[in-house]
Parts: sequence; C-alpha cells; structure tokens
Amino acid sequence: MRGFLHHIDLTVTDKHRFRLFYDAVLGFLGYRRVADHDHGSDWDRAGEPFHSLGIIEARGEGAARVHDRYSPGLHHLAWAADSREDVDALHKLLRDIGATKFDAPADYPRYGPTYYALFFADPDGLKLEFVFGKTGK
Repeated sequence: MRGFLHHIDLTVTDKHRFRLFYDAVLGFLGYRRVADHDHGSDWDRAGEPFHSLGIIEARGEGAARVHDRYSPGLHHLAWAADSREDVDALHKLLRDIGATKFDAPADYPRYGPTYYALFFADPDGLKLEFVFGKTGK
C-alpha cells in the first residue's frame, strides 16, 4: 500500500451545490458521503487503496475564481471504469443532472489502444474523467 493515494480534498466555491453534484457522481462510482462539516463534506469508498475524497469551501481572495487547469495546481482527476458501458452510464447520469461535459464518451487511441473515456467538469470547471482501458505509456 505504500505510495498509494490515501485521500484528496478539492476546494470548491459552494459546499451545498457541490454536495449535490458529488453525491451523484461519487455515488455512481461507489462512494458514499460519510461526513458534513462547516467547511465541506467527505465521501469514502471502503476497502480501496484510494478511499476518500473531500470538498472544502474556498475562502479568501481566490474564493470566487474559476478553476484554470493550466495554472499551477490540479489539472484533472480521473477514475477507472469497469467497462465501456460503465462510461456510457455515467454519461447518461451527467446528462440527467445537467452537468457540464467537455466531450461525450469516445475512443482516444492517442492515449492507448483501448482508451475509452468521458471528460466532464464539476460546477467550478474542474476537469474530471471516467476512463476504461489502458494507457499507451
């Protein structure tokens, strides 16, 4: 387990709005919301090496800033899918909740011969990905 990611916290502009978004997306991925705090919430996926994702409400000067994935910081976050159908099912859920999608599910052979992915964004514009297949690296 040494070196596996343990958890990640994302800073968001509105913890209430983000709870709804991440409840839908993370619930689909097998996580469950386990805690709400004054500053945000946490979702866990029991028994997994990477088992916790949290949101923390932004403060200070940058609190209303739109996420720029090309500035220093996080570019995007990707989760593994079990199948191409799994990717398509999340795409349907995202349509149902009105989420922002960068690209519909598609093959991306430049990333690997079986790379099939969906790119979408959270309400602040953080790029997220759901991918089935192996990278060519």
